[in-house]
Amino acid sequence: MTSIAYVNGPSDTPLLGENIGQNLKRTVENYPQNTALVSLQQNYRATYQEFWDQTTELAKGLLALGVQSGDRVGIWSPNRYEWVLLQYATARIGVILVNINPAYRSNELIYVVNQSGIKLLISALQFKTSDYKKIVKKSEKYCKRLKQALYLDQDWQKILDLATTVSDETLVQAESGVQFDDPVNIQYTSGTTGFPKGVTLSHHNILNNGYFIAKRLHYTNSDKVCIPVPFYHCFGMVIGNLACTTSGATMVIPAESFEPRLTLEAVEKEQCTSLYGVPTMFIAELQLPDFNSFNLKSLRTGVMAGSPCPVEVMKQVQSKMYMKEVSICYGMTETSPVSTQTVIGAPLEKQVSTVGTVQDHLEIKIVNPENGEIVQRGEAGELCTRGYSVMLKYWENPEATDQVLDDAGWMHTGDLAVMDDEGYINIAGRIKDVIIRGGENISPREIEEFLYTHDLIEDVQVIGIPHEKYGEEIMAWVKLKAEADLSQHELMLFCKDQIAHYKVPKFWKFVDNFPMTITGKIRKVEMREISIKELGLEELLKIKTS
Repeated sequence: MTSIAYVNGPSDTPLLGENIGQNLKRTVENYPQNTALVSLQQNYRATYQEFWDQTTELAKGLLALGVQSGDRVGIWSPNRYEWVLLQYATARIGVILVNINPAYRSNELIYVVNQSGIKLLISALQFKTSDYKKIVKKSEKYCKRLKQALYLDQDWQKILDLATTVSDETLVQAESGVQFDDPVNIQYTSGTTGFPKGVTLSHHNILNNGYFIAKRLHYTNSDKVCIPVPFYHCFGMVIGNLACTTSGATMVIPAESFEPRLTLEAVEKEQCTSLYGVPTMFIAELQLPDFNSFNLKSLRTGVMAGSPCPVEVMKQVQSKMYMKEVSICYGMTETSPVSTQTVIGAPLEKQVSTVGTVQDHLEIKIVNPENGEIVQRGEAGELCTRGYSVMLKYWENPEATDQVLDDAGWMHTGDLAVMDDEGYINIAGRIKDVIIRGGENISPREIEEFLYTHDLIEDVQVIGIPHEKYGEEIMAWVKLKAEADLSQHELMLFCKDQIAHYKVPKFWKFVDNFPMTITGKIRKVEMREISIKELGLEELLKIKTS
């Protein structure tokens, strides 16, 4: 057995050499009367044949609006059936769908629309405390390339009515030009350099990733998958939707956003065989006062991802929720997203202490971050992934692309990992300065740049500290200008409605200076140590790392 930390996945099952539309058509031909999509809150249900016909109508409507192959169409909405229809309709005609986080506010919306060059924005009218229409109206004047904004609750039928003006031949012509290596999706992810980067994914990337995830979960056309995770993220649209449509399974939308009770009601009502979530979602479901009243015996499998799973939670998910075959996934948006996944039947210890083994057709190596040399198994280093799943690029950002994609095609994840003798991967930490809060990647630099715009702030540093519910929570150390007076409450009001709620620091510390190295670099490691001690989080840190 090799002693170096390199492994390649099995290749017994060939990669899919087709685009998303072609793959969906094949599924429709095989399972026309199988239920494709259910949205319980919207009282929506469609068979695969009906789903295909509705994407046909929508694709024609988009063509009538002047959308062409390669154009970017933005979707700003929580989980709804229209989101899924748009995902497949745009893919069929070679349009690039740009996912916009439902929690975004005006500054973030303007950036994403301009950076990706969105031509048409399709949006919900509102969601929770966000009045999307009001935000779009306020932002439009700053979005020079945006031609039109349409709203699901107001204009959806108008888009569909336009389908009658487009011939079948025009649609076939649009579909025929779509290659599987073409970009199909842009998702924005936070890194270390401030503004989010537009991860550009191809049909080949996400179609195959969904397909091989489904293979490891043993999906068939009899499976029904409850998807409470967001569609704007790869978890929802790839691990969720594409894993289903490549296997003829049913996509079940329990609600617009995660609600533990509605999720379990959906599982019971639709007799779902699979359930997804980050660990905090499963914890919230298990802690419902009337949890035992739900009949969850239809469950067999599911996916847990986003952050490490506590052993006790995994045991309860397997026993109380009947998910004996639950799978842990690891990856990043840049790798479509899944690079490693536990196989059904893996020992409990491997399920909770590792992120599984390398996915089919992919390669993983762990290297010394200083010199790029492959380390030995059992040694920590940076995890790198290569294969079909690696993104095309960061949209219109070659410099950032070159920082993570090397000449040999390896994606450098920035995650510290260890590979054991059996090829199981353990994520040991991060090289990159990224906070992961409840599965959301958050750039400290982005928050710092925003807070710098406050007139009374001289300097600010943002760090992540351990948190029982979210894994990490955000803390800002703030240095005010001379004789300035500013409270935590005032700063939180300053952030409100300007940046997404999950990016607003929960903890604040006002300081006169920051811990520094001899060379003048700020020591965020020391800041974190001080904060953990002052907030009394030492025990929580022990639990996280044990």
